[in-house]
Amino acid sequence: MTTLATRVLPPTSVRGNGWKLVHRNYLVYRRAWVVFLTGFFEPVLYLFSIGIGVSQLVGGVTLPGGEVVAYTAFVAPAMLAASAMNGAVFDSTYNIFFRLKYEKLYDTVLATPMRPWDIATGEITWALLRGGIYSSAFLLVMAAMGLVSSWWAVLALPATLLVGFAFAGVGMALTTFMRSWQDFEFVTLTTIPMFLFSATFYPLSVYPSGLQWLIELTPLYRAVVLCRELVTGALTWSSGVSVLYLLAMGSVGLYVASRRLSHLLLK
Repeated sequence: MTTLATRVLPPTSVRGNGWKLVHRNYLVYRRAWVVFLTGFFEPVLYLFSIGIGVSQLVGGVTLPGGEVVAYTAFVAPAMLAASAMNGAVFDSTYNIFFRLKYEKLYDTVLATPMRPWDIATGEITWALLRGGIYSSAFLLVMAAMGLVSSWWAVLALPATLLVGFAFAGVGMALTTFMRSWQDFEFVTLTTIPMFLFSATFYPLSVYPSGLQWLIELTPLYRAVVLCRELVTGALTWSSGVSVLYLLAMGSVGLYVASRRLSHLLLK
């Protein structure tokens, strides 16, 4: 166990080297800023289309606490959570798979004092920084459209970082098990149903009672509940459950990712 911990975790004197990987990613993307910004426009266009079109056909939506909000105000926090999920999943799956299997970046990194733990924390930190930029801009758009109704919304940005941490950790862990690009079909097969059915566009009460408990177990539903309650100010104990759920999800994913990288790169 001591030998394994030494290979996976860096010595105390060099811990924190994950920031060097963050800096490397920054140097790569600073010349491809157009590609970087595309992740911001997709949820904004969704929000505009809903605000201009669909919301005119749908009345107010009743929140679990009894408060009635406009349909656009109901959907906007869910789009914020979905944006954090999509950004984290894309960065922690497709990009990491390419660096791991084709670019062989991590083999080079391990020739330095960095260890698999540094790689995992560095890549997840980069995903959080990227997602934080998207979320900040999206929150400003929501505020400009009058879709923020509570001062609790200032905590929505840390909430999106927590969402990104959860999905980035699990995404990176699962990527270490993938063998080819065809395996990414399972990523799409998972994220799209969550995006459509995690109370993103409809309240949980419209689903059959037999499905409601299943939806409540999905990570995106926990993210949507957390962001929606913070933005609208209708806080319940569900927010606390969501925080614990997402924190545990990200922590387990980070640990598994570092162990798997050690197995793949140091064997």
